[in-house]
Amino acid sequence: MEKYDPESGGRNLTGWLKRITFLLAVSFSLFQIYAGIVGGLSSQLQRSIHLAFVLGLIFLLYPVSRKIKKGGKVPIWDICLSVIGIFIGLYWLFFFDSLVGRAGDNTWLDLTIGALAILLVLDATRRVVGLPITIIVSSFLLYALFGPIMPGFLKHGGITFERLFSHMYFTTEGIFGTPLAVSSTFIFLFLLYGALLEKTGVGSYFNDLALMVAGRFSGGPAKVAVFSSALQGTISGSSVGNVVTTGSYTIPMMKKLGYRKEFAGAVEAAASTGGQLMPPVMGAAAFIMAEFTGIPYWEIVKAAAIPALLYFTGIAIMTHYEAKRLGLKGLKKEELPAPKDVLKRIYLLIPIVVMIVSLAGGMSAMRAALYGVFATILIGVLQPGENRLTIKRLFEALAAGARTALGVAAACASAGMIVGVITLTGLGLKFGTGLVDMAGGNVMLTLVLTMISSLILGMGIPTTANYIITSTVAAPVLVQLGYPLLAAHMFVFYFGIVADITPPVALAAFAASGISRGNPLKTGVQSTRLAIAAFMIPYIFVFSPQLLLIDTTWQSTLMIVITSLVGMLAVGAGMIGYLLHPLNWLLRLLLLAGGVMLVVPEGISDVVGAILVIAIFVYQKWFQKGDNRMGPSVGQSA
Repeated sequence: MEKYDPESGGRNLTGWLKRITFLLAVSFSLFQIYAGIVGGLSSQLQRSIHLAFVLGLIFLLYPVSRKIKKGGKVPIWDICLSVIGIFIGLYWLFFFDSLVGRAGDNTWLDLTIGALAILLVLDATRRVVGLPITIIVSSFLLYALFGPIMPGFLKHGGITFERLFSHMYFTTEGIFGTPLAVSSTFIFLFLLYGALLEKTGVGSYFNDLALMVAGRFSGGPAKVAVFSSALQGTISGSSVGNVVTTGSYTIPMMKKLGYRKEFAGAVEAAASTGGQLMPPVMGAAAFIMAEFTGIPYWEIVKAAAIPALLYFTGIAIMTHYEAKRLGLKGLKKEELPAPKDVLKRIYLLIPIVVMIVSLAGGMSAMRAALYGVFATILIGVLQPGENRLTIKRLFEALAAGARTALGVAAACASAGMIVGVITLTGLGLKFGTGLVDMAGGNVMLTLVLTMISSLILGMGIPTTANYIITSTVAAPVLVQLGYPLLAAHMFVFYFGIVADITPPVALAAFAASGISRGNPLKTGVQSTRLAIAAFMIPYIFVFSPQLLLIDTTWQSTLMIVITSLVGMLAVGAGMIGYLLHPLNWLLRLLLLAGGVMLVVPEGISDVVGAILVIAIFVYQKWFQKGDNRMGPSVGQSA
């Protein structure tokens, strides 16, 4: 985790600093719970207190460089920065009436605080998230200051230092913008909810449940990885964290069964990355999407359901056909948990049911997360055994939830400055115009360029910040071209997520290769192949929004689900090179074409795709008879 996920690192504090940091983290969680109960404080106050906790904790927990040995000592300058960070965060709380009364007529002290806030947020983000996002945010800030000397369509009138400091700290379009607003409400409570679920043993229960359901089938451990990672998405918004949590036992099982090292790592990486696409609790960016678009979170969850189903179905199908191709069996009965023991603990799913029912009933995401937190605490306190939630374990979970939120909050504060620069300079419109001009007005090329920009950004910055940038500068382009708002935002959301498994910088795949001992780059390539659905589906729902349940009926939805699942079966078989028997290149291409046509929710394409898939199935069933008359398959040569 520490090698591939900067957020998981940090100092191992001891003594009085450990106690102070623990108290700060617990207080952070309790404050967020209180704000959720009362319905939130005034926007500026809630965001500023949230930022105060974030800056105070980051400078105590994360050293100035990852190369510094993470011992228990904190240098005096980091303690000073922590105190200054807390003061800067609380400046709005201390001088709220005065700041509101001056209404933008900032004093030299205000501007000094604004400048310090920018610098500390950038450094805190660098420490906990990494250097790439810091460089990107700094580039945007420099662009705001030096617009007059920029070339071509990027040129603008320029922004003074005073105006930049004021805009970034004393408005809700900079550090305290929508991203931090979402972090201080929905996101924190959902991360706390996940930490509590993990503490009460739900994570390990997911593993046992997945083993019980899928372990006995062909290539059982690979299917367990897919199923377990989909469930882990409910409690973890981190691709790398998901890989390490479930991959630590699924990857060795896959290798033991006979899967190649790179394939075993790729299955876990692809499935774990998809956790952020899996309703009802998607990645943190989904909550920001709800704020940016004005679409209720539950509507986003419903729209994401079919694409997520197709994504995980595609991976599961490919693991199945790979197992069939290699002649792999499932796990033995004695290697599986007893169904009776697993079903006895089904009460652990109650908090998830509570949250889903709350969202479906029309409650706000913050209120639904709060109910989920309370339900988890109640179940944890009442359950027997080692996972029972004692007072000590409850406080540990509160501290863990706060620590998990630091990276997301820092990224949101930094990304808010990007949004601030865009609103100050009009860069969004300029970028959109430049993108369309670069594509020569070609819609498909515009989509491809948007995809590439999302993937490149995703290689260096977290999904949340990636989505904020691309949804601000790229998604409006797709909306201007006439595509639905939700489809445009989901398009950039998907590609920001799959950047975690797209070489050359594929952090989730590299983390999986660390467990499998496989080649990192080959694991990344295999992950991309397994996650082919994530590269197909965004284009499909842009052109056919019915896949997102936009302007469709339940009958049409049912037909879309059926044809899409059959289509993913065909695509999976084509990618692996095996259906009933090995497939040669021609049959693979035909099967891939037929599968894609079935996934596209159009009548004519469904008919043509069904004919192709049925024809190949019939040929293999009754005419091929296990031989390979049309030449060797790629599967065989591999």
